[in-house]
Amino acid sequence: MSFKAPKKCPCGNGLYRKCCGRFHPPFAGEATAVPRDAEQLMRSRYSAFALAMPEYLLSTWHASTRPAELDLSDSPRWRKLDIYSVAQQGTAAQVHFCAYFEFDGEVGEHEELSEFVREDGRWFYVRPLQTAG
Repeated sequence: MSFKAPKKCPCGNGLYRKCCGRFHPPFAGEATAVPRDAEQLMRSRYSAFALAMPEYLLSTWHASTRPAELDLSDSPRWRKLDIYSVAQQGTAAQVHFCAYFEFDGEVGEHEELSEFVREDGRWFYVRPLQTAG
C-alpha cells in the first residue's frame, strides 16, 4: 500500500514533510527522525491518529502501558489539535491538549493531560493522567 503524504501537517504546525512527516516511517523511510521532546511526540502521535498509522502509535507507546494491538478502522476524523501546555522535568513530561474530531456527523473533542517519559534517548507516551470531553 502506498502512502500519500498530505501537504499540511494534521497537527497544524506547518508542512507535513518538515513537521510530523520526519518521524513517520511511511513518509520518512529509513531516515526517520526521533522527536526531541514530548510536544513533538504528542504532535506526531496526533498526526499518526489522523493518518491511521497504528504501527507508529504502538512504537511510541511505553511498553508498560502499550496495548497488544491498535485497530483504527472505526476512528473519527481528526480535525484540529490544540496544545495548551507542556511541562518537562528531566526525563518526565506532561502535555495538556485538546483534539477535535468528527464522527458520524457529530463534532466532538477529547481533552487530555498526558504523561510522557524519555528512555534511551526516545520519548514515549505513557498514559492519560486526566481526560475530559
